[in-house]
Amino acid sequence: MANLSDFRNGLCIEFNDQIYQIVNFQHVKPGKGPAFVRTKLKNMKTGKVIENTFSGGAKITAVRVERRPYQYLYKDDSGYNFMNAETFEQVSIDPEMVENADLMKEGMTIEITYHTETETPLTAELPPFIELECTYAEPTEKGNTASSTALKAVTVETGATIMVPLFINEGDVIKVDTRDRSYSERIKR
Repeated sequence: MANLSDFRNGLCIEFNDQIYQIVNFQHVKPGKGPAFVRTKLKNMKTGKVIENTFSGGAKITAVRVERRPYQYLYKDDSGYNFMNAETFEQVSIDPEMVENADLMKEGMTIEITYHTETETPLTAELPPFIELECTYAEPTEKGNTASSTALKAVTVETGATIMVPLFINEGDVIKVDTRDRSYSERIKR
């Protein structure tokens, strides 16, 4: 058991029979009444963020989680298959656990978060930035921009569609932010 003074960003707790990660918290000590903590909690299974207020004397159950690097191998009927680079153990992950899975390419290293007591996978996270080659890009016409932020859709090597500036062409390698699927920069070869 832990108390509210143990709160920190990234701490995983058991709340309403589910595992949540503290995204943000704020200790509040009003002039009258007991202290409390306002929190934003992210459900480790669904990714949904909720807000909750804990009263001053509340006890919480901290949950131990561990992040382990895995290499993406392939996708089949059971889900996405990964291999632990150290133990060579293979694991299959449910597609709902991987956010932006269409950006994954074979051989990519991702981090899978495990609940250490039950050894069950909770989430699978891609690296924040990845480099992908554009396999299809519509040609653009000069002077076809109404604003300075004109974008077009391109298809990358994994089959995903990304919005990029007009100067990106087929064959270019781009850096993509996996958290919001946005174009970051063109990679020079």
